This record gives sequence, C-alpha cells and structure tokens, in this order.
Amino acid sequence: MRFVVILFVVVILLVLATMAGILAFDAPQAPPAMASVEHAFDRVDLRQAPAIRHFTARDGTSLVFRAYPGHTRETIVLVHGSSGTSVSMHPLASALNARGGTVYALGMRGHDGTGHSGDIDYIGQLDDDIVDFMKRLEPRVTGERRTLLGFSSGGGFVLRFAGGANARLFDRFILVSPQLPADSPVMRPNAGGWVAVAIPRIVVLKTLTRFGVGVFGGLHVLAFAVPPEKYNVQTPFYSFRMLENFGPRQDYLADLKNAPGRVSLLAGAEDEIFYSDRYAALLKPVRPDLRITIVPGMGHMDMTLKPAALAAIASEAFAP
Repeated sequence: MRFVVILFVVVILLVLATMAGILAFDAPQAPPAMASVEHAFDRVDLRQAPAIRHFTARDGTSLVFRAYPGHTRETIVLVHGSSGTSVSMHPLASALNARGGTVYALGMRGHDGTGHSGDIDYIGQLDDDIVDFMKRLEPRVTGERRTLLGFSSGGGFVLRFAGGANARLFDRFILVSPQLPADSPVMRPNAGGWVAVAIPRIVVLKTLTRFGVGVFGGLHVLAFAVPPEKYNVQTPFYSFRMLENFGPRQDYLADLKNAPGRVSLLAGAEDEIFYSDRYAALLKPVRPDLRITIVPGMGHMDMTLKPAALAAIASEAFAP
C-alpha cells in the first residue's frame, strides 16, 4: 500500500512538473509574415480616417473608437480582426457611412494601444466593453436599427455576443469572414499561416481553468504573422484570456441558433485563411434563415478593402 501511495505521489509530481514546464517554455513563436495580410493596406490611404475618440469602460480604462456620423437611422458598430485596429476598418466604415449609416469602428481592449497588449483582465471583459460603449450612445430614436458587425476574429466575437445575455442591444448581426473554433471544418491549419498556436500551453491552461486556477491566463498562446517592425501598430501576441474572449465560444452553433434578429455572413470565395465554401453546410442546418453571401474573387483581407466586397457588405447592412 505504501508503494502505491508513493507511486501516486510521484505520478502527480511528474504531471505537475510537466504542466509547469509547458507553462514556462511553450511560448508561441511568430510565423513568417503573411504577404496577403501585411501588404493589404499598402495602397490604402488611411489619413482621412476620423480622429480617435475615447470612452471609459466600467473599470476606468480608456478605450478607443472612431465615429462616422450619418443621416439615416442605421447605426453600425464595427469590430476589427485579430491584431487589428480601429483604423483597419476605415475603408469598410467609409463605405457604410457613404450609404448614410452612422458607423463606429472600435479599437478592442488590448489593441490600438489600450489596456495590456494582447491581454484582458478576465474572460468576458470584451463583452462588457461593448455594453459600456453602447451605454454612451444616445437613446434609440424611433425606427433606428442597430447592427453589430465583425470581421475575422471580430466576426467570431460578434457570433459570441449574439448568443449572449446582451444580444438585444442590437437588432442584427453581420459576420464577415468569421473565425470559428479551431476544430471546426471551416478552419485551415494555423489559419493558413497567419497564426502559430501553443496547443500544449492552451490544454494546460484550459485544465487549470476548470479547477478555478486563472492566474496564468495572461500567458501568450497565439503569435501572429506580424513582423517586429509593426509591433507598435499591430498586436503580435494573444494571451489565453484574449483567445477565449475575442472569438467564438466552443458552442458557437448554440450561439448562432439563439441569436435574436437577423444574422448574415459574408466571405470571399478565395479566402486563404478560412475555407469559405464550408460555412453553409456547417451553419445552415442550425440556422436555416442565416443569410450567406460568398463574394467571387475575394481573399480574406479583400473583404474589408475591395469595392466588390464593400458593396456586398453595404447591401446586406442596409437591406430591409
């Protein structure tokens, strides 16, 4: 019996030592820069973007957004993609604003120089930030329609929000090339080369979370294909907390099914990060009224930049 106890203790110590080693040394290494992402804005003039504004979240942190006042009763809130910024949504915001919509491009916490780069304080804080932002808007006017639109990781996050407790702050949701969980059939390996994932560290952190241990949640688990010279602009790493919040929940199909109001999805036929031709077969059985548009000839970043994609998104956003 004593031998069994000793063996049990040894096994436990080995498991703990292995977990500690993974937490200490399994940091993700940034993959080589991905040309289709890093050069996407080379010919885009962002100097005309509105100046950054600020609002104060419930914890006192100053967060950023850009405002595009419109003249119709359409209000559209934009959420950028992984490692992105509020200004990265400027071409799309401008296209929507040109149709008369009032548009707000958010810089999510942990991005755009806000909070701690690539990290948040707790899982769910980004959802709370959306609620806090909406509280600063003027009360709804008669006939106003409010839309939450997200791109890539932001699209996955919008799906998460649409299935959450505060979904009715919005009347509709638009997912543009949305990220789904890593084990979904839509996901290409390592997002087509955009991201390196520290899988063992994630597994350990998920295990610890189940036991109520969240102290290591700030450790990096994702590294994006961002070159070092752009670290001051783009967010190169995500913590475990950010990974768990800025994207879809694991039960994303339930969120899609439960989302109130209209849900639309648009993606490029030539998306190099996700398999866009697999969205319909995966999601339509759960949400038959999901409106899906696949835009011919468009890659991943093209969906927020190219005229054909912007026109398709604007048509969906303003559809009756």
